[in-house]
Amino acid sequence: MQHLLTSLALLLLAQIASGDSGRVELIAHPEVGAQLLTRDTTRAIFAMRQRTWPDGQAVRVFVLANEHEDHVRFVKERLAVYPHQLQLAWDRVVFSGTGQAPTRVTSPTEMRERVATTPGSLGYLATEHLDERVQVITME
Repeated sequence: MQHLLTSLALLLLAQIASGDSGRVELIAHPEVGAQLLTRDTTRAIFAMRQRTWPDGQAVRVFVLANEHEDHVRFVKERLAVYPHQLQLAWDRVVFSGTGQAPTRVTSPTEMRERVATTPGSLGYLATEHLDERVQVITME
């Protein structure tokens, strides 16, 4: 455990030194088996079109408010869509009765806590909010 904490601290320091401290990372519950997702798969999950992980486990999606800086950066930079486009996708599944919108959280701290304690969960955090309770998922 100490080695993991040391490694994480070194990774965060390296990111800060490289100017990458503002990056928003895709995160998941530590027991999620997928460690790599394509942008298309990630986009489908966040648009609530794909409801399961590749192993069949249900995905539980957490998001910050549409206006939150980390949400805007994640959606634009990592998903390559605009927040209003994602909101339209959520409205469509809710109003058509074919699904639910993701669960909104109020802060990065709540995001980390909910993803860390909810099996199958997926969310995002700026690097400065990461810790060993969540796993970072690589996006290609």
